[in-house]
Amino acid sequence: MINEVFNVQFDYNACNVHDMEYVEGDNKTKRKRTAGDHPLLLWMNDWDMFLLELLRHEGRGDYVGATVCWNCRLDVPQFQCIDCLGTELYCKGCIVTLHTRNPVHRIQEWSNSCFTAVSLKDLGLCVQLGHFAGDSCLLPEQAFNDDFTLINTNSIHTIGLDFCGCKTAQTQTKQLLRATWFPATTVDPHTAATFRILKQYHLLLFESKASGYEFYHSIARLTDNTGLRVQKDRYEPFLRMVRQGHDPAGVVNTQSGECTVLCPACPQPLKNLPDNWKDVPNDKRWLYALFIDINANFCLKRCIVSKDTTDPGLSRGWAYFVDETAYKAYLQGHAGKPQEKSTCASHNTVNMADMKVSQGLAATRVGTIDCARHNMKLPHGVGDLRKGERYSNMDYLFLSTLHGRCVKMLNVSYDIACQWHKNLWERMSTMPPSLHLDPLTKLIRFFVPKFHLPAHIFKCQTTYSFNLSKNVGQTDGEAPERGWSNINPVASSTKEMGPGSRRDTLDDHFGDWNWKKIVGLGATLLQKMGEAQEEKEAHRIAFKELDGALRPKALDPWKLEIEYWEHNPNDPLVTNPFEPKVTSITQAAVRLKLAKMEARDLQQGVDLSLHPDISPSVFIASGIDIEGEQRRLKADIAQLGLHATDTQKAAIQHQQNSLQRKIDAWRHVQALYTPAVQLLHSYSFQSSLDLITPDDTKLYLPSAMCTKSMRCDTHLQVTEWELHFAQAGDALEELRQSLCLRDYMCTFKRDWVRGQSANTRALNALTRVDAKASAAANKYHAAHGALSALAPPLRKVSWNLKYKELDKKNDIRGMSVAKTGVSEGRRQLSWIWLVEGVGDDQDEVIQDSLRIEWFELLDEEMRRHEKGCECTLNAAAVEHEGLVAYAYRQAQLRHNITDRFEKMWMAHLSITSDPPLLPVN
Repeated sequence: MINEVFNVQFDYNACNVHDMEYVEGDNKTKRKRTAGDHPLLLWMNDWDMFLLELLRHEGRGDYVGATVCWNCRLDVPQFQCIDCLGTELYCKGCIVTLHTRNPVHRIQEWSNSCFTAVSLKDLGLCVQLGHFAGDSCLLPEQAFNDDFTLINTNSIHTIGLDFCGCKTAQTQTKQLLRATWFPATTVDPHTAATFRILKQYHLLLFESKASGYEFYHSIARLTDNTGLRVQKDRYEPFLRMVRQGHDPAGVVNTQSGECTVLCPACPQPLKNLPDNWKDVPNDKRWLYALFIDINANFCLKRCIVSKDTTDPGLSRGWAYFVDETAYKAYLQGHAGKPQEKSTCASHNTVNMADMKVSQGLAATRVGTIDCARHNMKLPHGVGDLRKGERYSNMDYLFLSTLHGRCVKMLNVSYDIACQWHKNLWERMSTMPPSLHLDPLTKLIRFFVPKFHLPAHIFKCQTTYSFNLSKNVGQTDGEAPERGWSNINPVASSTKEMGPGSRRDTLDDHFGDWNWKKIVGLGATLLQKMGEAQEEKEAHRIAFKELDGALRPKALDPWKLEIEYWEHNPNDPLVTNPFEPKVTSITQAAVRLKLAKMEARDLQQGVDLSLHPDISPSVFIASGIDIEGEQRRLKADIAQLGLHATDTQKAAIQHQQNSLQRKIDAWRHVQALYTPAVQLLHSYSFQSSLDLITPDDTKLYLPSAMCTKSMRCDTHLQVTEWELHFAQAGDALEELRQSLCLRDYMCTFKRDWVRGQSANTRALNALTRVDAKASAAANKYHAAHGALSALAPPLRKVSWNLKYKELDKKNDIRGMSVAKTGVSEGRRQLSWIWLVEGVGDDQDEVIQDSLRIEWFELLDEEMRRHEKGCECTLNAAAVEHEGLVAYAYRQAQLRHNITDRFEKMWMAHLSITSDPPLLPVN
């Protein structure tokens, strides 16, 4: 039947795997296709054989006619093990004897027509603990009620089990543990799990985020996938066992944060730093700076389920979660204090910290402290948040993770750092003394992550920017955001857990995340190093070219100003060199300036006006205004569509009539100031066969006359230049405002707008904003075209360094939007956001400095990683051989990782073989 179905669907005989087809290889050369390129087609030729072989295992195979067990030659063979290698049949006595050392294998019995499952216990196998396998005990103690269940990777087994009752026997719990079986209870244990299945579930949980319920019932279905056999439910004991673990030094000796996986590339005194690292000069201390990131995950909620007294956590601040008792005691004393309001943008994180919906929830989210450079969770830096991100919660987590850390320079990244850090040290004075930090002995800088920075006011965008700060490399501060995708899949299962179970589960996941980051750190740092080497040279050349084009007298004050600001990053009295110092020139300001100049000329008896009411500046400004109306009219006509109503057509006609009257009146004045243009108007009228609409009428301002090689009064050209130069600035400002408004509206729509009608209104609003941005872009394009035409006769140079040609595809984008195909780490602001302020030259200096420092910082991180993976062991202080073996295994593992990374970095180390800044030993 199966073969018939396949033959209907596929004609595999027509598939020739040796067809003369050619494919592109990696080396861009063609090669002939081989049979190996079509393994599925090859298999289809043999599927009948596969089917028959699979069916063969349903029967006795080569032992169909066997009447005597081939092992003992005494009894009838009717038992087969499906976990042993081979398909031999054995008699009952032989199958039991052979599985004395394999009591968790699955046995099936031939019952004249087919195989049926049977347990080794039913066949008479009894496992004796406390003695060598196969030996008996003089004083055996039967398991509780002769009902012992063992959970293994292949099935849930019912085991016949005897404990040793000799005088020198260990406790029943120890006997099980020494057999590599983990008991569910310590009193009369009658359920256990093999070490093998606990390790398997551990890794599966990390990789697939499968819940304990799904895993246990998968094993239950391996035992019986029909539901015909009644099985005792061991789900709750299994959950209890997977939570329990061990500490090599004993539970009593476990210290705070000792059960964490530490980042080997972060600075850790006495582990991976030189002995004299504290004595480095100030210009090199940034090599030993600690980068931390503060964040919160709103997916990791917890319902009000159970409580700490009935579900205590097995960790008491030993891993990533802070000690719950001390944490809650501190929060209880600060529960009634109001949250300070934001003086920056209206950050909901700050202003609504006390208003988050928490009905039915014991925790609305989780706050974390991460390594901002390598994206790892830091010890005792995780805690539940009862409502929102209150300062009291985040202060405690921040200072807890820094407790005991000896660092001289600290870079702190937080979405709301501009608000949170203001009264941090004042709030610290109310915390336990053990968490106090001396800010006077450390250089502490605060940053806002790059992706979140555009949502802040402009002052914050320059004060708390990674891009504008020295000694931070290419750090973006968004490390925790990339890690949430790994932990969020467990949110649905941890939401219904008790407090202790949830903390232990998340601790376990955070530890696995750190371990995976450590294993991949060698490739990550090597990749960053390669990118840094490539970009460093390119930016060095660009900087040299720019530096050579600028006057040293202009550069020296800028350099002093930046250096002074960099040495005093937290002093509000120090002027920020990246804040704009030049007020942008607007069209209105230019018109006022030209009017004052004409008034001054009149006072001096100089009158350049050829019309009693309209001066040259008013004439040119009116023409520019008419061009703007022409663009708006074209945009309105384009929006009509194919089926416009009579009302819409009438409105357009009224606009055209009004515009035509303005053009006619303006042309009467134009005949006085630029009479030569009348020839162009006459020629255009005679050569055109179609009626010219007002929106297509050419005005021929002085800039247009320049393109026609016609002479024009220089005073008129200068006037138009001044107005268009200001118009370009106005157009860019309108464009930037429209893009900011669009980003805000998109975010608001994504987070808050629900329903068809509301989404329709939001899309209509976005369409109007897009139309404004497009109009501003067209306005700038017209101004730029006029400036390009006027620049040669007026001998204007370098103006296009400020007002560049606008590429509608790549340049018109928000601050946080990268070019197509450019990643966030390589994202650069469009030039439209860099027009005002200190200018592109400052940004190039800083960008070059950033990449050079990035190169040095990566080099130091590589060295710290090698030192951090080196382990020492005082074997004399260890009492048990098992603990010694565990310690040596961990040390050897880290030595192997170090050796592997050294081989990966060999090419880089040979290139950058300069002597180190400090001794590494």
